[in-house]
Amino acid sequence: MGQKVNPIGIRIGTFLPWKSRWFADSASFKNFLIEDIRIREQLTKKLKLAGITSVEIERLPKSMVVTITVSRPGVVIGHGGTGIEDVKKFILKIMSDVRKKTVKDLKIDIRINEVKNPELSAYLIADRIAGEMERRIPHRRVVQKAIERVMAGGALGIKVVLAGRINGAEISRVESFHQGSVPSQTLRENIDYAQIPALLKRGYVGVKVWIHKKQE
Repeated sequence: MGQKVNPIGIRIGTFLPWKSRWFADSASFKNFLIEDIRIREQLTKKLKLAGITSVEIERLPKSMVVTITVSRPGVVIGHGGTGIEDVKKFILKIMSDVRKKTVKDLKIDIRINEVKNPELSAYLIADRIAGEMERRIPHRRVVQKAIERVMAGGALGIKVVLAGRINGAEISRVESFHQGSVPSQTLRENIDYAQIPALLKRGYVGVKVWIHKKQE
């Protein structure tokens, strides 16, 4: 069988930065790791309407920088920046739950980045495909529409793979859709990747999206 690796994970450290940047001793490492996982999970749910694509966490001795990349920054910032304060309180609550004590003396800096072209974000495309499939729209029509949008947005190529009981079939199968070039093993190429499960009536169907973007 082929040995598959995450196209983003294999490029981290050489062409892409780590999503979490910090050092910790053995006593603190576990809590820091769990906090990062919980913060990403909860922020993804809370800011779904803002089109969140990634959360980067950088820890300093007495402060923490959280960089959130979204397609609609205004939804996160809110009127007069009130949304930023809500996000800070939300993160502090998550950390307090993990550590089982109130976190007060930690300074949190929230930075909001805007997605330059939402049609070239693998996470947003995968999320849109999963959402439309959950609304029972035929999967071929959904995928073809997404491919057309991505290619019109300036991508060099896109690959979409669906796996599971597609259309409620008794036996699960894998369907692949491809257009353009997606050289996922060429490390110098800019490949964006995301995978999201779509919960359908007969069970989960996995949605994987690879987008080959031009070098920035």
